[in-house]
Amino acid sequence: MTATWVPGADATPYTVANLPYGVFSRPGEPARAGVRIGDHVLDLAPVLHDEVFATGSLNAFMARGRTAWQDTRRLLQRLLSADAKEAPANRAALEPHLIPLRQVRLHLPVEIGDYVDFYCSLEHATNVGHIFRPGGQALMPNWRHLPVGYHGRSGTVVVSGTPVTRPRGQRVATPDGEPVLAPTAKLDIEAELGFVVGTPTRPGESAGDFADHVFGVTLLNDWSARDIQAWEYVPLGPFLGKSFATSVSAWVTPLEALEAARIPGRAQDPEPLPYLRRSEPWGLDISMEITLNGEPVSSPPYREMYWTPDQMLAHLTVNGASLRTGDLYASGTVSGDEPARRGSLLEITWNGAEPIKLSDGQSRSFLEDGDTVTITATAPGAGGTRIALGEVTGTILPGPA
Repeated sequence: MTATWVPGADATPYTVANLPYGVFSRPGEPARAGVRIGDHVLDLAPVLHDEVFATGSLNAFMARGRTAWQDTRRLLQRLLSADAKEAPANRAALEPHLIPLRQVRLHLPVEIGDYVDFYCSLEHATNVGHIFRPGGQALMPNWRHLPVGYHGRSGTVVVSGTPVTRPRGQRVATPDGEPVLAPTAKLDIEAELGFVVGTPTRPGESAGDFADHVFGVTLLNDWSARDIQAWEYVPLGPFLGKSFATSVSAWVTPLEALEAARIPGRAQDPEPLPYLRRSEPWGLDISMEITLNGEPVSSPPYREMYWTPDQMLAHLTVNGASLRTGDLYASGTVSGDEPARRGSLLEITWNGAEPIKLSDGQSRSFLEDGDTVTITATAPGAGGTRIALGEVTGTILPGPA
């Protein structure tokens, strides 16, 4: 692994093998783009003499395309490397623009265009089918033929750390009961991986190579009101039970940082239609952890997802729907084959029938006001390192009665 001259950075999972992008500001100053190195952020506009990084989001940079992404990453790695022969000069030039994270505020890194949430974990889809349709067919007939998804609300995508207000909506106490308008009693999480689109397409054309369009990945929590969802989702799918908040990390990890994490996708039966057949290995060996009030409750394995992100992109655009810079699409809940590997409380507690016990003696079926949920993740990096994806966290606030 290439060492860096940034103090302490090599002892963190944010080395030169990582370098996620984010948007930050200091008091009284406008927001601007930077990369994270250790526990610092490097202010890119003055370092690279490029005002595209002073626009307050990553969109303008992402729109430049894959060659620009690669060239910029290689340049930053060289500037931050302790092994480069010009390292002393680089350090002198860059140190004034290296800012401790504790001194900055982090912002939503991308101006979100459209937001699409998929449903790509076989285990999650099977569990939800059993819970919502007891005694019925767990998977719908289409599930193994295409990555199921729905369009969400881009305006309620918020940056990690933003409080989440408990939503209200119609729900019923029993399957044959009358609906009432009330705060959700089954507020939940969904541990997901989000994919950020950089290069757009024109209406009517399908997307090309996955890595030519997708700039990077971000951890994502698609908060869910399960009682509202269960009442409203037939026949058209999720609506108010999902649209109130989706939290994303403040950091976008570039695809190139995940090169060592790439693995073949899970075997699929039946074989998908030709447009969904994989040409490259875009499974990702990413290990997630969910903590509730600081206590680990699950470790979802992204490597076991049934549908891979290149297949999601192909399906998203096969009908001619266009991509825009800043579009975000997500994997759906990441779940494994046992409670300690599931990515939602709906599954972990089996819709509240099996509450989890916390170390302070409390139990949870779903989230209570004041609860804080944090999702973290790591993946193999270059040179045998292990890199971290930026965490996504949120605390529940009481909502209107």
